[in-house]
Amino acid sequence: MKNHRQKSLLVLALALVGLVSTAAPQSTSAMQKPTGVKTDSRMLYHNGRVLIGPVDVYYVWYGCWNNNCQGSDLATQNILMDFMSNIGATSYAQILSTYPDGDGRAPLGVLVYGGGAFDPYSRGLELTATDIQGIVADQITNHHLPQDPNGVYVVLASPDVSSAATGFCVASAEPHHGIGEAFGSDFRYAFVGNPVRCPSVAAPQFVSNGTLLPTPNGSLAADGMVSTLAHVLNATITNPWADGWFDRYGLQNADKCDGQFGPTYPTANGARANVKWGQRDYLIQQNWVNDRKGHCAMSLSQ
Repeated sequence: MKNHRQKSLLVLALALVGLVSTAAPQSTSAMQKPTGVKTDSRMLYHNGRVLIGPVDVYYVWYGCWNNNCQGSDLATQNILMDFMSNIGATSYAQILSTYPDGDGRAPLGVLVYGGGAFDPYSRGLELTATDIQGIVADQITNHHLPQDPNGVYVVLASPDVSSAATGFCVASAEPHHGIGEAFGSDFRYAFVGNPVRCPSVAAPQFVSNGTLLPTPNGSLAADGMVSTLAHVLNATITNPWADGWFDRYGLQNADKCDGQFGPTYPTANGARANVKWGQRDYLIQQNWVNDRKGHCAMSLSQ
């Protein structure tokens, strides 16, 4: 009974840590949408910085990432790398240009895949925000990834890895991103969990009445992760230090379009997609166009 009580207290403490780390309108977010929120409320600028210029995106493949690991094999890696190599300078990425800083400088919508590194479970299977920061910091301090002042470091998890403290697999929680430190300078990071672990929560666009649907590239893991990745990059670029763009409820740009995909088309394997970048089709959630009549879209022209 004592051990059971201690375990319950530990779970409660972890939950409270998650709430404390996400209380502010933020980039350190596992934020859940409050009930009664009007997601069409206008975006507000809070006098902080945004990431202008080209943004380099680095992957940290955390956990098991080889052909012996279903949902985190080499095919999944290739889809995720192709996605990051092709999203930059698309009409979708140009939506970011509607989020200028106080000097009128706006993100260019140019995202560049900067490479990746592997971490086989250095922080175990259940990650806190501090763990995720440490995973990235280790890659920088050990010179596996460069220290990039305009970079975003994304920890991509294999299906056996969870991070309930940051909101992964928690219904209505937004993807987690935040700030860590290495060599005395801060860096921006994000966490993207593997939807194979909880498809109805992490990739509900590919689930119907408990049944998995076809996905554009035949990979639930990769096809679910790319949409989450687009979401968290949109938020990180426009609110990297928690003092950039978010609305009166604390929702960041892509948070307001969670689960919205707009018009789709059929792919050869019977899946649905809404964009084709490079040689692949994807089903990517929309982003918030920050104009006088703000709305969710896949491009500025929609």
